[in-house]
Amino acid sequence: MSNIKIVEVSSKKDFDAFVSFPNKLYRDCQYYVPSIRKEEEQILTAFSKPEFGGCIVKYWLAFKDNDIVGRIAGIINHSYINKWGKRFARFGWLDFIDDENVSAALIEKAETWAISEGMEALNGPMGFTDFDPQGILIDGFEEMSTIVQRYNFPYYSVHLENLGFVKDADWVEYQIAVPKSIPVEISKSAAYLKNRYGLHVPKLTRKEEIIPYLDDIFSILNEIYSLMYGFVPITEELKEFYVRKYVSYIDPKLIALVLDKDNKLIAFGITMPSMSPLFKKANGSALALKSYLLLGNYPKNKIVDMYFIGVRPSWLSRGLSAVLFDSIGTSLIEQQFEFAETNMEYESNEAVQSLWRRFEKRQHKKRRCYLKYFINSTRIEDNI
Repeated sequence: MSNIKIVEVSSKKDFDAFVSFPNKLYRDCQYYVPSIRKEEEQILTAFSKPEFGGCIVKYWLAFKDNDIVGRIAGIINHSYINKWGKRFARFGWLDFIDDENVSAALIEKAETWAISEGMEALNGPMGFTDFDPQGILIDGFEEMSTIVQRYNFPYYSVHLENLGFVKDADWVEYQIAVPKSIPVEISKSAAYLKNRYGLHVPKLTRKEEIIPYLDDIFSILNEIYSLMYGFVPITEELKEFYVRKYVSYIDPKLIALVLDKDNKLIAFGITMPSMSPLFKKANGSALALKSYLLLGNYPKNKIVDMYFIGVRPSWLSRGLSAVLFDSIGTSLIEQQFEFAETNMEYESNEAVQSLWRRFEKRQHKKRRCYLKYFINSTRIEDNI
């Protein structure tokens, strides 16, 4: 590795190079979707601040013969450690050329740093929270990426496994065909539940109409995702941060809010038109993206991305997914969408995957999160 040099990001020039490196690496890849540069910069700078949990964060670049050939972020999220009791450092924003010397040097730097901080293992790829990309793509390399996940070449997982990382979690993703009409079983179930419990789904036409429900949406997310892999609680500051990030992409007609007889939010489904073609056209430029959104001058497609389905715990097992599917599905059919992309689903989460049983579907992507304990560490599990 004598010709590989790892440099900590300490200047604006290095930071700019860190953010832009994937665009160089994937410039000829038709499946790669560039992140919006301004959004990436905001995320990478925000989470070291106390109000965002005060994560300890390090960024490194790999150089080979004076060319940048890789990058990696090291993250210690104290909110995660406090919740789960595991001294795991995270690695994320990992990209590198197909050279095992490069990947080994990057991982070695992250491991050495994590050990110096008293950590017992390295876990990733992970972001700061569940709203950030996580996992290495291990299946679905000929599928377009969504804007909330990252594309990577097939060799990434090979490199990590050769470096001693083992599978810690797998997620699957589905592409679901939008039916020509709502299945009768779903529409009947939705009508029955609405009548029995006095439920209703307000018709939303403006983004501003969602604002009064945001606190309840994030409250439900914190409740239902609290035991999910790697979950980090969503604070008020995080809520505001992510609302600002995604609000411009929202189509209110594709969001379903289920209210009880007292107008309290008990379930929601958030779906948005796929922004992947638009992000590719903008090529990382926030200004270009804003212009395209304002003018409507961008490539339309027939795909929507499904972001979240949330049901208040006290209402679980009552079949409220039928009400959500009836509402959102009707909008998808009216707007002539053809496919819906699911968010990542833990591979063993049969409850979620069963939601798609009435629809034509294909599992088209799979992602993996890895874990590597340090040789000299004491595993928490060993002390139980």
